Amino acid sequence: MPVESNGPVLVADAGSSSLRLTVFGSGGEVLAEHHSESAPGDDASDPLRRLLDEAPAPVAVGHRIVHGGPDLRAHTLVDDAVRARLDQVADLAPLHVPPALTVLDAARRLLPGVPHVACFDTVFHAELPDAAREYAVPAEWRDGHGLRRYGFHGLSYAWTLSRAAELLGRPAERLHLVICHLGGGCSACAVRAGRSVDTTMGFTPLEGLVMSHRSGSVDPGALTWLQTRHGLTADEIEHALNHDSGLLALSGASDDTRDLVRARAAGDEAAALALDVFTHHCRRGVAAMAASLDRLDALVFTGEIGEDQPEVREEICARLPVLGLTGGLRTLVAERPEIVSPPNARVPVVVVPTGEAQQVARETRALLNRP
Repeated sequence: MPVESNGPVLVADAGSSSLRLTVFGSGGEVLAEHHSESAPGDDASDPLRRLLDEAPAPVAVGHRIVHGGPDLRAHTLVDDAVRARLDQVADLAPLHVPPALTVLDAARRLLPGVPHVACFDTVFHAELPDAAREYAVPAEWRDGHGLRRYGFHGLSYAWTLSRAAELLGRPAERLHLVICHLGGGCSACAVRAGRSVDTTMGFTPLEGLVMSHRSGSVDPGALTWLQTRHGLTADEIEHALNHDSGLLALSGASDDTRDLVRARAAGDEAAALALDVFTHHCRRGVAAMAASLDRLDALVFTGEIGEDQPEVREEICARLPVLGLTGGLRTLVAERPEIVSPPNARVPVVVVPTGEAQQVARETRALLNRP
């Protein structure tokens, strides 16, 4: 049954270190919200109950799920069969999917009479070209185990694409963009004519750019060497790459670029190294994504770092003249989509505040209003 056009939609976004619950009205306005800087425990009922006590009753619940695996390739109404399939993909994004499923289960218990929709970050990349999707590994791994590149941050990319197209005054179907989502997790995506054609993240959200406390891409030979020569277990390596790496490992002090920018200004060499490695890998990612486009109509930043860290944007763009990018960007902290490059810039640089929760609400309404 279609959702009433003016009915509130609750969006649940549970990550590895946070929980965001937001109730959106039909015009996208926030009616109620809860945010905590800790992952939900074994039972997420308490924060949900508190929010539901304050908020208008939702007519639907949209859940952000990072990984849909090989079979769930579209945003999907959750029933018991879909819920069981989600357990099978939880280990593909172990930091993100298990807490999201904890919240999903609690919400289904508390709101059994409303539809629940799983919105997947991988959907935006579901039609990646073969050349961008496939790993050069044995067929048994690809066909038998589903080893392929999935890509992530898709809900963020979908929101950012539509906002950037509005700002640039051109339909998304006519744009060739590189979009960078820089936050706790970081990735870049090539968008050609409204579709993802390449992205830096792969089978899991660990591949690609350096991140806050995730390593990004590391030579797989180095990882097997750590196992065979130094006796590290697979669990030890996985934990280190996901929790003890990235900006945190390089700086030895913080995984927050704001802290690192201040520390670098005070002469901290480790902070300077961390920022240099981070922005270098971002530039490599942007250039790699541009290789999948015919032209670069704009470079778009989103995510907490992409929105709020002008020093990072400047260091990425000023050292990519080969792509027609320049420095001299405005140092605003974005509150709305804005072009931050100089008026005469050959390639505009756009900043779009992240809107994953808004996109989940949009996708939830779209799915449930289909005839």
